Amino acid sequence: MSRVPLTPVPQIPAALNLAASSIDITREICDMESVSGNETGLADAIERTLSGLGHLEIIRDGDTIVARTNLGRAQRVVIAGHIDTVPLNNNLPTRFETVDGVDYLWGRGTVDMKAGVAVQLKLAAELTDPIVDLTWMWYDHEEVSDALNGLGRLARNRPDLFEGDFAILGEPSNSQVEGGCNGNLRVEIRTFGLRAHSARSWVGENAIHKVTPILDTLANYEPRAVEVEGLVYREGLNAVGITGGIAGNVIPDECTVHINYRFAPSRSIEEALAHVHELFPGYDITVVDSAAGARPGLDAPLAKQFLAAVGAEPRPKYGWTDVARFSALGIPAVNYGPGDPLKAHADDERVALRQITECEDGLRSWLTASTD
Repeated sequence: MSRVPLTPVPQIPAALNLAASSIDITREICDMESVSGNETGLADAIERTLSGLGHLEIIRDGDTIVARTNLGRAQRVVIAGHIDTVPLNNNLPTRFETVDGVDYLWGRGTVDMKAGVAVQLKLAAELTDPIVDLTWMWYDHEEVSDALNGLGRLARNRPDLFEGDFAILGEPSNSQVEGGCNGNLRVEIRTFGLRAHSARSWVGENAIHKVTPILDTLANYEPRAVEVEGLVYREGLNAVGITGGIAGNVIPDECTVHINYRFAPSRSIEEALAHVHELFPGYDITVVDSAAGARPGLDAPLAKQFLAAVGAEPRPKYGWTDVARFSALGIPAVNYGPGDPLKAHADDERVALRQITECEDGLRSWLTASTD
């Protein structure tokens, strides 16, 4: 008699232990693998854990969890972090290690950005009487296509949840404050030729050879350093790929140079694209992706209070982050989270333990400070 194999019953995630230290919470949620597209288990655990807390209203949109206080405060702060990671590469489960006298938690997601998420979860549970109303957001699909981004989806579905006077994104910043972010533009520049047999190349036109002026322009390009509201943003214009060629005996009739332009938040997307056209006149240029930058917004009253409370000297954010989504809605936003951005997505991704506690202490100090 044959037996029909039983379908395994998915394990329902247990509630998180938010009474633990932010370091231990970081380890717990990092060991819950949540590569983009597989965030449901962690989202379930977050929702189950916070639903039992009377001071928070819980809203769920897909695998994005929102928790907010409704204390009638004069101001509201939005604090957000993404719960997905890039794919694993033999870097789970997590482990503690010491390198050059510094204690770290090693493993996928420790830097980008579950340490920041852990801090946010602990504070969301414990801060029942903050000086401002708080909206906490933990969202999915940050590490993949913008069309899938949970924060973007939430803004479309529930724009009312984005009402606030200031926003903090827990992206890794070495527990320092990084204001705004650069914009991001990706384009493809194509050259065209005429196919021919390589044995009679003179009857064709080699499209690959025609990219030489494009590469020369890029190699000689001097990127700007632009001061925006007191922070100096470094730009970058680089070839990030070249595609072309048909076969080993065919002169190619098309070649594409893939270019990435990171531009200061003083420029709009339209101005950035115009600059690319100025550099490469007459070429066929196709926009692949674009995202506006975000101005620092550090002159906002809440931003000034935040900087004073955490004792930070603000720095610019060179990469693009979701602070731009808040900036586009008129909400000044900064990046503030544990972890070295240079270790984000690295195979040896690891976060310094002291940065986790520094970030927690900084946010706690600010959100519970006396207003007298």
